[in-house]
Amino acid sequence: MYAVVEDGGKQYMVKKGDTIHIEKRDLAEGAKTVEFDRVLMIGDGDDRKLGQPLVDGAKVTATLDGAVKGPKLEIVKFKRRKGYRLHKGHRQNMLRVTIDSISG
Repeated sequence: MYAVVEDGGKQYMVKKGDTIHIEKRDLAEGAKTVEFDRVLMIGDGDDRKLGQPLVDGAKVTATLDGAVKGPKLEIVKFKRRKGYRLHKGHRQNMLRVTIDSISG
């Protein structure tokens, strides 16, 4: 069984046991689970259930594994013959979650 969920403006195709990185969010102190209620599609083999835009009553639960940093993005600006060079970097804070169950 698999599902397509929307979180943080991004869509993720997940199955039970998958580990994904999602945008960091404010969670309650000591929270161990994350629920995704914006489920766009649920499928099991050839059987699919599409939402219009969301599947009614569908939910995906995941266990929080911890905070991680995303890949480094490099911003480089350069103007020839002017002596202007700018080099910056950024790493987004993310959460690593493992999918536990898909219901709906």
